[in-house]
Amino acid sequence: MTTNGDKMAVVLLSGGLDSMVVGGLAREAGYRLFALTVDYNQRHRIELQAAARVAEALEAERHVVLPLDLSQFGGSALTADIDVPKDGVEKGAIPITYVPARNTIFLSLCLGWAEAVGARDLFIGVNALDYSGYPDCRPDFIYAFEDMANLATKAGVEGDRFTVHTPLIDMTKADIAREADRLGLDAGMSWSCYDPAPSGQHCGLCDSCRLRCKGFAEAGLADPTDYAASP
Repeated sequence: MTTNGDKMAVVLLSGGLDSMVVGGLAREAGYRLFALTVDYNQRHRIELQAAARVAEALEAERHVVLPLDLSQFGGSALTADIDVPKDGVEKGAIPITYVPARNTIFLSLCLGWAEAVGARDLFIGVNALDYSGYPDCRPDFIYAFEDMANLATKAGVEGDRFTVHTPLIDMTKADIAREADRLGLDAGMSWSCYDPAPSGQHCGLCDSCRLRCKGFAEAGLADPTDYAASP
């Protein structure tokens, strides 16, 4: 069991803006960071490079890039030969960029590493306001996962409980951009685009690019992102 002077956290670090800010907040709170990035053979594999940059900037104690090829399952524009939508964020619908059960799978991996290393705090950058409608970004999912974590582990059943931290859950993208600025993090290190342009730029038109651009604009901050097309 850790003590207050030796707090450890496993941070799910995708390389995106949200996960970068979550890692920064965990570091600010005094946690030693163990960063987990999942290489799930995603279309936007360039985000793995961003995750490495962010982990280094956050001075993560360890950064594990875990291979888990979800393209073997498919079912998403991020893991199969399906076009990424570019027509704008559709309200009230779960988009084809949803990866089946992704956050359940990824948080389970974080949980396993946390129990092994002695950490009892998990951090994930889910957001329930400015997001693309994914069901595994909602508070109800997080509460249910935390309950499951404490039923499914030796630590949990022995009373050494796990907590899933979601500090961005009620933030807008503008709030998140402001937090990156407040924490002194270079948002240009992060990667958001689902469908990178051949030039290596953010495409500018996928849901994630549009939400990212909107966030910086509403925050009144300069957007450091290089877009191939104007969102």
